[in-house]
Amino acid sequence: MDIGRPIPAPFAPPASSVPTLDFERLRKKIATYLRPEDVGRIENAYYFSRNAHQGQYRTSGEPYITHPVAVTELVAEWHLDSQALMAALLHDVMEDTSVTKEELTERFGKQTAELVDGLSKLDKIEFRSQEEAQAENFRKMLLAMASDLRVILIKLADRLHNMRTLDYVRPAKRRRIATETLEIYAPIANRLGLNQLYRELQELSFMHKHPMRYQVLSKAVKAARGNRRELVGKVLTALEGRLPQWGISAEIQGREKHIYGIYRKMVEKHLTFSQVLDIYGFRVIVPDVPSCYLTVGALHALYKPVPGKFKDYIAIPKANGYQSLHTTLIGPYGTPVEVQVRTRQMHHVAESGVASHWLYKDDESSLSELAQKTHSWLQSLIELQSASAEATEFLEHVKIDLFPSEVYVFTPQGHILSLQRGSTPVDFAYAVHTDIGNRCVACRVNGELVPLRSELRNGDQVEIITAAHAGPNPAWLSYVRTGKARAQIRHFLKTAQQDEAVTLGERLLNQALRPHGLTLGQISTFAWDRFLRDRGVRARREVFADLGLGKRLPVIVARRLAEAQDMESGRPDVIKPKPAGAVLIRGSEGAAVQLARCCHPIPGDEIIAAVRKGQGLEVHVHDCPAVSRLRGDRGRWIDVGWEPVDDRLFEVAIRVVTIDNRGVLAKVASAISEAEANILNVTMDSEQAPYTVLTFNIEVADRKHLARVIRHVRVQPAVTRVSRQKAEIKR
Repeated sequence: MDIGRPIPAPFAPPASSVPTLDFERLRKKIATYLRPEDVGRIENAYYFSRNAHQGQYRTSGEPYITHPVAVTELVAEWHLDSQALMAALLHDVMEDTSVTKEELTERFGKQTAELVDGLSKLDKIEFRSQEEAQAENFRKMLLAMASDLRVILIKLADRLHNMRTLDYVRPAKRRRIATETLEIYAPIANRLGLNQLYRELQELSFMHKHPMRYQVLSKAVKAARGNRRELVGKVLTALEGRLPQWGISAEIQGREKHIYGIYRKMVEKHLTFSQVLDIYGFRVIVPDVPSCYLTVGALHALYKPVPGKFKDYIAIPKANGYQSLHTTLIGPYGTPVEVQVRTRQMHHVAESGVASHWLYKDDESSLSELAQKTHSWLQSLIELQSASAEATEFLEHVKIDLFPSEVYVFTPQGHILSLQRGSTPVDFAYAVHTDIGNRCVACRVNGELVPLRSELRNGDQVEIITAAHAGPNPAWLSYVRTGKARAQIRHFLKTAQQDEAVTLGERLLNQALRPHGLTLGQISTFAWDRFLRDRGVRARREVFADLGLGKRLPVIVARRLAEAQDMESGRPDVIKPKPAGAVLIRGSEGAAVQLARCCHPIPGDEIIAAVRKGQGLEVHVHDCPAVSRLRGDRGRWIDVGWEPVDDRLFEVAIRVVTIDNRGVLAKVASAISEAEANILNVTMDSEQAPYTVLTFNIEVADRKHLARVIRHVRVQPAVTRVSRQKAEIKR
């Protein structure tokens, strides 16, 4: 995907000013590790892509083909195979041209076409919002990634090139893309161990999202660079002199912290720039693991370590496979100095992550643990997908897992699990297995019973206690931290609610069919098929669930099923329903039946009901303007009547015109109260003097009760006219 969408040819620069595209640089790069026949296939893909994008230009004015070529060059740096390189060259042809997946399959093979398809957006599907469309695109991309990791590697290269050329995009879109990159793509790069890519995406996102802050910090770092040159020189000299004394052969690199990292530290710890002292760090690369620990001993002998700042990621690697020893020392002038110690192979993994699989094939055995962790995470995406009802929910769960600040805990068997900081025993239970999480009832941490909402700490040993018939508690959602736990709890609760709703819906529908002389078992398959087809519903279960949840009204579904049964009654063994009268209502059915606010029907009124999709019945009086306006749409209206009811009051409005005398409001209100009606509210409008209009919203039992109220009000001396408030329809 290219954020600089193709623009029409008339807006492109003249052909004479477009530089001739040179494919040679890419050819030379891929020829260093691919066979000549593979290079030829990639060249064919280049010409195909160039022809497909002919006449298209980026917002910068460059020919569009420059973008896929640049993406392919980035992918080639990871030494990906020919299929991935062809997909990188072709990654926009399905989205931005008329080329189809079938055509790509025929020309370049099924795998290449699948990769391109995984990278293409879902533009042809309509979504309710931009957020839903974006979430669905991420769902498709992440699931494609789960089946083939090359999808996300190409996508990340695509996003990196777009971020590098974001200056040509309008500011609002630039900020949106920068935010999206910071929230999704940079964390994915980090999760896959692509450290260099991760840092560059963060820097570019920060630069485009907060350009002024970036400029200010950039200038401050440049100024500090000169001031701290002496400090860096002293530390380098000291390290280069001390390590050989301990018999350690090492490569020492000084490194400057990234601007976004400094900014984040300032925000999180509420520091000014001058208070962020450790903007420089050092990396020591040694031959083997024993040398790593020996180096840390030498460093601690040279400078005092800061207590609590030593981290051993070699014994317990990060989830993305990262391994190093981290320590912070008090350097010259009391300045903290951060040092990372790692082996050469660890350095490869730290910089290239999963791409090390292609880059350093000699290290296959040592990379197996990283591959296993990556595979485990990708499988967790499949689990999240199956447990998430909607794309937006899936994206929410993935985002949670993309921002890990790990805490390491132990199972009773001594296995280590990495969880997000702030995780609870419930998160731990779901990390072990979904069934363990669903049946969890209590837990022991370090041998002691603790509440399930307790926060786990590094080194805790956690034991989950389960019960066979237990289930997730909705309250768990308020304190679980991991995406998997949240998704599985929601999935279980929705499934349980759905099953209960289906059972209830079947009972309600069976009861509603009795006036038609039918039972649920007597409704023919033909009638069901007609009913489902006419209403665009896929299965009977959906209808039952909607009935149980109050989204559909049983009497309406029963009537429509009876009508469908009647149409199919000419078929053998299909029972003909008997005619049913009007649907009787009490007005107390809750969300399934609503009394219209425009006309306030009450028992005794002649009424009719409109079927409102997803909202049940809306009851109106017969002469309501809403009824006359939509009278032609007979499919929406059904006959209803009042069921005798003794204990229910109904809201209605009366309009009282009075002479503007002192105390008139109190007298009218007293008359209404004497007629045993309850006043909900009153409004007062002054007409031409000396008259005032009082509108009372009152509660009455039925039409007779309303008539009694009106008689009590009418006899008041100051009242000139009283009537029931008529419905008004706003045009």
